[in-house]
Amino acid sequence: MRPIQIAIDGPSGAGKSTMAKLISQKLNIMYLDTGAMYRALALKAIRKGIDTKNGDLVTPLLKDLDIRISYENGNQKVLLDGEDVTGLIRTDEVSMGASNVSAIPEVRQKLVELQQKLASNNSVVMDGRDIGTHVLPNADVKIFLTASVKERALRRYNELKEKGLLSKSLEELEKEIELRDYNDSNRAASPLRKAEDAILLDTTGLTIEQVVEAILEIVKTKGLTHAI
Repeated sequence: MRPIQIAIDGPSGAGKSTMAKLISQKLNIMYLDTGAMYRALALKAIRKGIDTKNGDLVTPLLKDLDIRISYENGNQKVLLDGEDVTGLIRTDEVSMGASNVSAIPEVRQKLVELQQKLASNNSVVMDGRDIGTHVLPNADVKIFLTASVKERALRRYNELKEKGLLSKSLEELEKEIELRDYNDSNRAASPLRKAEDAILLDTTGLTIEQVVEAILEIVKTKGLTHAI
């Protein structure tokens, strides 16, 4: 049976990672969090005092970069140079840093190569901002998740509050998300956009269960029911 590829794209806070994890569990296939790779690189740059927008300084970090995604009891772990940084890459500073480094062409080329290699040998659900347009252009299923800026900011606010990491107001988070949307949509290297053959799914006002059900229905209509 050939590997199945499911691409889930969309802006920051649209619920891509949450949905990708749940769908991978439902279908019993690998989930690859591409955003975590960019976050890990951003963390490495920040730790070294490097401006994440400076391609000349960030690119040399790729030479000995060691990023690995592993799973323990169904939970994803992100390893950076052998260190578990799963909980360290979810701060606002790293989020903005990830958006910055992802705009550097050399960074995207390196990480995309790693992502494509994994997807060629395994059935995967992959989420990001250019999966359906660039990383997996021939994916069996392409979904573009979105939601209003206000709802995405509220989700981020509640997530940070629950983790005890809340340091900004809801209004500040809205402005950050708007900035990330602009950066991701206007970068020169593989900008955020909906693939022509992707299905648009607006999650504003929907529960997690409703979104999961909608995605599984899309998978079924694509004739991939043997994977469920």
